[in-house]
Amino acid sequence: MAAGTAAQGGTSALALRAREALGRLTAVVPDFPSPGILFRDLTPVFSDAEAFHAVVDAISEPFAGTFDAVAGVEARGFLLAAAVAYATGTGVVTIRKAGKLPRAVYSASYDLEYGQAALEIHQSDLPAGARVLVLDDVLATGGTLAAACALLDRAGAVVVGCGVVLELGALGGRTALAGRTVHALEMVRPAPR
Repeated sequence: MAAGTAAQGGTSALALRAREALGRLTAVVPDFPSPGILFRDLTPVFSDAEAFHAVVDAISEPFAGTFDAVAGVEARGFLLAAAVAYATGTGVVTIRKAGKLPRAVYSASYDLEYGQAALEIHQSDLPAGARVLVLDDVLATGGTLAAACALLDRAGAVVVGCGVVLELGALGGRTALAGRTVHALEMVRPAPR
């Protein structure tokens, strides 16, 4: 998949199996974390062995053979990254919230709805030129994944792409990742009114 391309779902047997599991097991929680929000909880998907296996296989499939390490964004991205790294025989790197890592770090700030946050990565965790797949559970506005990619760029890694389980299409997160390959297993669109 060339840099800058956007992929969603896919029609492979793995992608279809993962989407079926997502549709069957994702818990939809109204008014969480605040009124008017329809939260999609992936923990039932992750706790079901067959569904989790399908998601792990499908999220990594488009990037097969292109990465040396998998970076997971705190916190649910850790689950995905560790599982994909194990399944593909590659390394895993954690991208943490500020102040959680003990050695010298690179840091990148990003905007939240009401303020800013920062992510960090150890400066010495990856060799220069390492090819890295970045994983997280949800792509919303794109700020978190854009900051994660900026950290990896600064560390001298080559980001081969970003994979997410769900993409909240109405929030335009791909805009923040312009020029990056983004693969979402499922595109979530607002319900018609």
